Amino acid sequence: MSNWFPEWRPYQGNAEIRPIGTNEYLPPAQSAVLGVQHVFAMFGATVLAPFLMGFDPNLAIFMSGICTILFFLITGGRVPSYLGSSFAFIGVVIAATGYTASGSGLPNVNLPLAAGGIIACGVLYALFGFIVMATGTRWIEKLMPPVVTGAVVMIIGLNLAPGTVKNVAGNSFNMWMSLVTVLSMGCVAVFSKGLLQRLLLLVGLLTAYLIYYVVSNVMGYGTPIDFASIQNAAWFGVPTFHSPQFDFNAMLIIAPIALILLAENLGHIKAVGAMTGENLDPHIGKAFVADGLATTLSGGVGAPGMTTYGENIGVMAVTRVYSTIVFAIAGVFAVLLGLSPKFGAVIHTIPVAILTGASIVVFGLITIAGAKIWIENKVDFSQNKNLMVAAVTIILGTGDFAMEFGSFNLGGIGTATFVALILNWFFSLREKNAD
Repeated sequence: MSNWFPEWRPYQGNAEIRPIGTNEYLPPAQSAVLGVQHVFAMFGATVLAPFLMGFDPNLAIFMSGICTILFFLITGGRVPSYLGSSFAFIGVVIAATGYTASGSGLPNVNLPLAAGGIIACGVLYALFGFIVMATGTRWIEKLMPPVVTGAVVMIIGLNLAPGTVKNVAGNSFNMWMSLVTVLSMGCVAVFSKGLLQRLLLLVGLLTAYLIYYVVSNVMGYGTPIDFASIQNAAWFGVPTFHSPQFDFNAMLIIAPIALILLAENLGHIKAVGAMTGENLDPHIGKAFVADGLATTLSGGVGAPGMTTYGENIGVMAVTRVYSTIVFAIAGVFAVLLGLSPKFGAVIHTIPVAILTGASIVVFGLITIAGAKIWIENKVDFSQNKNLMVAAVTIILGTGDFAMEFGSFNLGGIGTATFVALILNWFFSLREKNAD
């Protein structure tokens, strides 16, 4: 056990010259501030994802803290990562539960079905992690080359686009405020720098919220924000947990997201390894197991599935602080936030128009992230194999082409994912035969 965690040592030097390594630590006050900063970085996305699926944002924040601490323990404090609500689950959860109020803040009455599917996904993900610990990651890269990963990531964003726009359709004021939210986030993304730019979801949401308050509560347009729930909410209270319900159809739709989480987590760890100059490859299997178990635990209490967060990797890139202790501290802060119903009541006052605007940005960013995978890996679309795999996958996913097997429905994202894997394997046979 003594070798499970690294030998921690205090950082000595100048962060401008040499970054703070994963096994180093700063004075308590600095570490605490950095931990709070990571909570702010993950906050916008971790709150938005459960809203779009009809989950409890307070519980999501609470479990993101618990799961981050669990990840820290399982990886032996060797991989700097924050775990938050995964957007990869939104489309499949909506498909599995029939949730039609995405972005409204209304609860998902079929949440137990989603929870059972998230547990199945977490277990599958953890099993993949154990396989990686024994065999390495090469088989993942063969199973899901960039052309497949990019296409599947793109369809997650494209599949969700029609539903989120419907939330404000027919209401002129809400449509305008959604565009104001998009503009707020866009201005933060384009005109700010450094850490502020990394917090574009959070800062953009706060800016749009303030504008909405002035236009609605002060000037009298639209539906004003009601703050009564904040006054009535307690300062301290345990979030409401939900028991899972194991439905094979729901599990079949949601479990394949484990493949997306694998590719996402692998990319994140490779990126952090490149930034730190440390070889994190030996810990990839443990990181997969940790994320899988965290997702299983989160689903077990009715919270969203978890994934490592790119937002927090961005914060590390800006601060040059890669100390994993900071993430354990961030997890503790998130747990404390999740234990405040008053904090949850504040979240629930966010208007539908603002949530819709934020969804447009997030789903767009997910879509472009898929294209970015193609560009960064120089996917050659002059090859018909790549062209066919990407083209078919995107149209199946965007059109929500859901295959049914008797009473089982894979959903559009699930069908497209499996088709991408099968087509890539099948068309690769020609390359093998040619060799």
